[in-house]
Amino acid sequence: MQLSDLVFYALAAFTIIAALGVVALPNIVHSALCLVLTFIGVAGIYFYLGADFIGLIQILAYAGAISVLMIFAVMLLLSRDVSESNPSHKKGKYLAALFSGLFAFLLALSIYSTSWDLTEGAEIVDSIGKIAYMLMGDYVIAFEAAAILLLAAVIGAVILARGEEKR
Repeated sequence: MQLSDLVFYALAAFTIIAALGVVALPNIVHSALCLVLTFIGVAGIYFYLGADFIGLIQILAYAGAISVLMIFAVMLLLSRDVSESNPSHKKGKYLAALFSGLFAFLLALSIYSTSWDLTEGAEIVDSIGKIAYMLMGDYVIAFEAAAILLLAAVIGAVILARGEEKR
């Protein structure tokens, strides 16, 4: 076993443990934070496989924007613990574990029964440098306009979540 194999297995284990934290933790804020770790683990796997642009987008879009938005919405709007207020939550836990175990068994069976052909990979091209040059050069106005639009959307969400103040 080579060092690169160990790196891949470590990234995969980190991602799986974080994903288990998403579904197993009873506190929704902790689950959302584990979701951020899951996104970072997936980005690490993308970087390991040489897909640097997809890994960067994974960090920017999912681990950054989407996760912050989810945590922000949960902290603003959730006033009670969901697991205590929903009695059907505990009933379906065992059924979900059964189906998850069956799915994992079928997935492992299909992975081990498939013959994987090894081929030489394509030449790695630096695509991030070109995209960064375009975003900060030719398309800087569109990039900044999108950032201002997202900022306005976040401010509007905060105003709507607060409601009207009594005068």
